[in-house]
Amino acid sequence: MHRLANPVRPYAWGSPTALPALLGTTPTGEPQAEMWMGTHPGAPSRTPRGTLADLIDSDPRGTLGAPAVTRFGPRLPFLLKLLAAGAPLSLQVHPDLDQAREGYAREQRRGIDPTAAHRNYKDPNHKPELICALTPFEGLCGFRAPHATADLLAALEVDSLKPYVDLLRATPEAAALREVLTAVLTGDRTETAATVTEAAEACARLAAAGPPAPAPHEDPATEDPATEDPATARRAAYAAYAALAHHHPGDPGVLAAMLLHHVRLQPGEALYLGAGVPHAYLHGLGVEIMATSDNVLRCGLTPKHVDVPELLRIVRFDAADPAVLRPEASPTGEEVYDTPIDEFRLSRFVRPDTAPPGDLTADTPQILLGTAGTLTLRGPGAAETLTPGTSVFVPAGEAAEVTGTGTLFRATVAV
Repeated sequence: MHRLANPVRPYAWGSPTALPALLGTTPTGEPQAEMWMGTHPGAPSRTPRGTLADLIDSDPRGTLGAPAVTRFGPRLPFLLKLLAAGAPLSLQVHPDLDQAREGYAREQRRGIDPTAAHRNYKDPNHKPELICALTPFEGLCGFRAPHATADLLAALEVDSLKPYVDLLRATPEAAALREVLTAVLTGDRTETAATVTEAAEACARLAAAGPPAPAPHEDPATEDPATEDPATARRAAYAAYAALAHHHPGDPGVLAAMLLHHVRLQPGEALYLGAGVPHAYLHGLGVEIMATSDNVLRCGLTPKHVDVPELLRIVRFDAADPAVLRPEASPTGEEVYDTPIDEFRLSRFVRPDTAPPGDLTADTPQILLGTAGTLTLRGPGAAETLTPGTSVFVPAGEAAEVTGTGTLFRATVAV
């Protein structure tokens, strides 16, 4: 096994304190947004023998295993992260595999520099992802049912939102979502900014005072009904939209965000994000895993490039409940977050102080990440201690046993 030294990305939206608190380090005062664990060329993990990419390239079948190489090629197909959001990330979607391949080939033919700010497709891969909360975690994910969004917007009593309310109530579901999102992103920027300001003020008032009771037909679909009533969920959503406008005043993405579910995860819960699903992370610390890709189409809440026509081609205008996951336990103590793709498989082990040694040997490559307590990993002639925020790479087929008390996440592939 190989201990990893992992780079931290200082994106502006990062929390200055969440990662240092987990790692037990002193905050620098600067944002610390993401810690990357993998072979991504932008920030590869390092081992005592060089980068993790170099280690894998030296013996792909020995490190990844024959099944993974046959399925994905001689590369690690996932990127694992610790993500600490102190402010909202951009509102975005990712393409599916066919769209990514076509878009990448198209931009290659056009000779667009891969580093150009207006380039959409940096690689020919899709980017499904999963975020698992380590602290209470807040985000936006997927379209709410149009009639429910119409009720939410109508309660703001903002005249310039009324055309959207009428569309959402009278137009077939997918067409309504497309028409409203298109209007929001292509409308006059001055008029849109004024609407955002007025809507944000109304959201802040309703969040503070409490919204009216939901209409009888409304399905809030934003929180677990067993733990939170619809009125409380709606008040939290209004507060989130007001906060977005505070961070991004006048941004059309604030209105686009109002079309989406507001989701709050408790520690241990996860959210799966497939192709074409608009989403944004707002606040919290989590473990994120994704297929290795940089392909992002942005809707707003960012100064970066927004390609509206391409975005509208990629977005899936389907109203559906967010795919909130709770781990499925197994007899071995492994709790698996079940997802419909093969490039990654995320699970966790929560070990009490009475837990016997656990066998982590697998025929696939693994990154093991500690998030709580102190754990010891033992392999052939080697031992590593995992404390919160530390990780190791275990090659396919290498024996690995864990002892100690705490929580670790296992990232691997499904073959």
